[in-house]
Amino acid sequence: MNRKTRVAVLYGGKSGEHEVSLKSAASVLRYLDRERFEPVPISIDKQGRWQCHDLRRIEVANTESLPIPADSPAIRLEPQGDLTAILPSDSAAPPIPPVDVVFPVIHGPLCEDGAMQGLLELAGAAYVGSGVLASAVGMHKDIAKRLAALAGLPVAPYLALSRRDYRRDPEGAAKAASEALTLPVFVKPCNMGSSVGVHKVKRWEDLDAALADAFQYDLKVLVEQGIDAREIEIAVLDGDPPVASVASELNAGPQHEFYSYEAKYIDQDGATVDLPAKLDAAQMERVRKLAIDAFVALECSGLARVDFFLDRQSGAFYFNEINTLPGFTAISMYPKMMEASGLPYPALLTRLIELAQERHAERAGLKTDYEG
Repeated sequence: MNRKTRVAVLYGGKSGEHEVSLKSAASVLRYLDRERFEPVPISIDKQGRWQCHDLRRIEVANTESLPIPADSPAIRLEPQGDLTAILPSDSAAPPIPPVDVVFPVIHGPLCEDGAMQGLLELAGAAYVGSGVLASAVGMHKDIAKRLAALAGLPVAPYLALSRRDYRRDPEGAAKAASEALTLPVFVKPCNMGSSVGVHKVKRWEDLDAALADAFQYDLKVLVEQGIDAREIEIAVLDGDPPVASVASELNAGPQHEFYSYEAKYIDQDGATVDLPAKLDAAQMERVRKLAIDAFVALECSGLARVDFFLDRQSGAFYFNEINTLPGFTAISMYPKMMEASGLPYPALLTRLIELAQERHAERAGLKTDYEG
């Protein structure tokens, strides 16, 4: 009898989306196929400490968020043949069997921006999701838009400002924005998730305060052309070729002008969702193709959620951003869109793990030196 595949469920992380990750990981543990997989809970606390936890102890909690027991052994990862070793930092701690694949259920900076993926590469790990390049590009809204535009995807007008340039000439930055764009505009940090630091600016005299706040979170900030638009999302799952889900539509609640951080995480009535989105057949086909085009253009693998604006006036779609490690609770939009497209949550988890192993094996087969 073949042994079960050991899957490290990696959760927590040093980012503002730490708590969201705890909820995502709880869902992954709950729905993972235990006939095929043996989950190994590994957490990163807010201080950056890695720990491996006893699964029985984690599951006893049976909560919507996974706990991080403080007394679990601290660990590090390193390659061990085709596997990834989990080594306790305390040599006196009991040994931990290696894992076959890592499932990162972590979000935000240092988690989905290529930093974690680079560490997993160094550890020789097969892991779910995109690699270093696509993760970094996907998190960087400016570079993602540039590459999407080069690949022929429609991108709405925007301006990228560096904090250094803004501090040297704040009036010049405001002038450049007012000459290139029309009100309203949206100001957002380049590398943040969860709509943190995002502002809708309706008067040019309010731009400076919005930029000052956004620059608290990042060294580069985007000023984007405001569009009277619907917010459309698509889930893309890797394959040969990749496949796109049916689209969903986010509708901000009446007390929110856009899908802000408060609308996402604080206000229970902050948003409603139409799944599937109320699009005609041609629109649905168009946006699904655009989502796959974005996935391919940005070198993604595994999974991604691709977000678009649909201009209410012109009917044009615009690429907004891509999320390479979207939220993964059972009610998060990525799993819900895949389920609405015929792939239930447990089967989705299984497929993502298979894709991770297939990609790892394919990369392991590449030559690493010149054999003249």
